[in-house]
Amino acid sequence: MDTRRTPRSADRSGGLHRRTRSGARTVAGLLATAAVLVSACSSGSSTTSATAAAEEAALVALPRSTPAALTSYYAQKPAWRGCGVPGFQCATIKAPLDYAEPDAGDVRLAVARKKAMGPGKRLGSLLVNPGGPGGSAIGYVQAYAGIGYPAEVRARYDMVAVDPRGVARSEPVTCLDGPGMDRYTRTDNTPDDARETDGLVAAYRTFAEGCGADAPRLLRHVSTVEAARDMDIVRAVLGDEKLNYVGASYGTFLGATYAGLFPDRAGRLVLDGAMDPSLPARRLNLEQTAGFETAFRSFARDCVRHKDCPLGGAGTSPEQVGRSLKAFFEKLDARPAATGTRDGRRLTESLATTGVIAAMYDEGAWQQLREALTSAMKENDGSGLLTLSDGYYERDADGGYSNLMFANAAVNCLDLPPAFDTPDEVRRALPRFEKASPVFGEGLAWASLNCAYWPVHATGEPHRIEAKGAAPIVVVGTTRDPATPYRWARALAGQLSSARLLTYEGDGHTAYGRGSSCVDRTINAYLLRGTPPTDGKRCS
Repeated sequence: MDTRRTPRSADRSGGLHRRTRSGARTVAGLLATAAVLVSACSSGSSTTSATAAAEEAALVALPRSTPAALTSYYAQKPAWRGCGVPGFQCATIKAPLDYAEPDAGDVRLAVARKKAMGPGKRLGSLLVNPGGPGGSAIGYVQAYAGIGYPAEVRARYDMVAVDPRGVARSEPVTCLDGPGMDRYTRTDNTPDDARETDGLVAAYRTFAEGCGADAPRLLRHVSTVEAARDMDIVRAVLGDEKLNYVGASYGTFLGATYAGLFPDRAGRLVLDGAMDPSLPARRLNLEQTAGFETAFRSFARDCVRHKDCPLGGAGTSPEQVGRSLKAFFEKLDARPAATGTRDGRRLTESLATTGVIAAMYDEGAWQQLREALTSAMKENDGSGLLTLSDGYYERDADGGYSNLMFANAAVNCLDLPPAFDTPDEVRRALPRFEKASPVFGEGLAWASLNCAYWPVHATGEPHRIEAKGAAPIVVVGTTRDPATPYRWARALAGQLSSARLLTYEGDGHTAYGRGSSCVDRTINAYLLRGTPPTDGKRCS
């Protein structure tokens, strides 16, 4: 599952993931699947016994004292330097590759900051993470958070980001080259027969083997627990007694994990678009599939109010809109559409599905989606949907891909056991996924298979996070969030001993900085004055 945060704003660069508020912004948010490689949102057995075990298991806090073997890491003095973006400084720090064997080698972590300029008393550092896993926190802070967060927050906090291990500037995992990724993303992930099933499995194997060949040692040490421990080193290196943090989407899992491991060092934590760490992968993927269906039905009701909706007119039900879209996907499965690209790329069913799902993250993209669907369905021009899909995968105009999807799989497949182990298991689960979403269910079920072929075994399991003794933590949930269903926010708030649940009644993925003055005022008051909201507060 890929979880990436997308703010409500106009798309100014042709791709959903490139957005601006006061400057260009690269998002990273959560998508449980979509196309071929957005498969494992996280992994894990889906049995009732596994779920029950997770409800009993809880993340155990680490000792308060720093182990002697880690003292040198905590005592680092970063050498800050300019990094090509006005107002920002960058540095590299080290963390142990393996916390169980600190002498076994290091991993280099890239850190960026923009110092607080006042007015007002400096409150320390505010770390931000946009999700993924695999989203670049440095890209996020330089392109959005460090210039687009409320001025009063930026005035009193140093805005800080660290790319987690294996991500972007921190020893990035690489699995396939550009042409290989092009083949991977267009692979048919709704196989109709044994030949197509074998082709999908082969694509997953090739992707996994590429990751294993690139980073055989690092691939065993990119878990969320290890990334959370890295954040504590960053906290100490920055000179902060406690960690202040805003995490979106997958970033909520990272932040909650930090609080569970270091409850006494958890400062003001905002977890926006929350994940539920107690769920195994199949359950996570199934519930996220239902979340995308909820978002699609909202889009369908909005679409038919517009004269340019190619999926139906006024009075057309969401079910009918869904059937029209599904029929369009099936048409593409038989005959992909032209896109007019120089290299002759065509819009396949999988790429079109990814484009539609990408637009579900932000209702601000619905007009763009209507126009793209109109071009594809009425003019056989798939360029608009391909643009949305390329934006989701972070493919550039020259055919290169960021490391987002590689890191996404690397973290997810290590954090939890696979959702499915065989194609037969997927086939048996198809009815449940298709019931959850008649439009997306089949593709999202098959997309949950990829961790079955991962080159290293998972080290994590589903578990509760309680963080007993932590200061108040604000958990934010959006009622019609497609990627992190609202139920997950309620579940995480129910686990964290000091959580305050803030609900945004609306569409889209995450809530802070996306247009709700109520949400923004509430979170700003918490970050600036330490005043958490009343548990259960609702905004619209």
